[in-house]
Amino acid sequence: MVGVAVGVVDGVLVAVAVLVIVETSDIVFAIDSIPAIFAVTDDPFLVFSSNAFAILGLRALYFMLAGMIRRFIYLKVGLSVVLAFVGVKMMLSDLVHVPVWLSLLAIAAAIGVSVWFSLRATAGEP
Repeated sequence: MVGVAVGVVDGVLVAVAVLVIVETSDIVFAIDSIPAIFAVTDDPFLVFSSNAFAILGLRALYFMLAGMIRRFIYLKVGLSVVLAFVGVKMMLSDLVHVPVWLSLLAIAAAIGVSVWFSLRATAGEP
């Protein structure tokens, strides 16, 4: 009964610990992405605002997708296609140049098609 020893109800102590861990991970990921953002822009406002929106939006996006993940039955297949495409592209990068727009189109198509088929297959589920 650690919570009783420190004068806090067990549930509240656990909730505070979970909140601290989640917020710490948010801060770590935000700090981790700063060098990548500075590779794109030198505008400090853009760096700050993009990190703030990422911190605010990623958790909400996670909970939205966590509620729907059981409907995405073919998502693993789509992600496998994406990983295979990227791997082949990396292995053949000295021989074949694939334009960025074509790579983005292939990745978006693989994920989009897998999500579309998943939603069609699970159309009757809530």
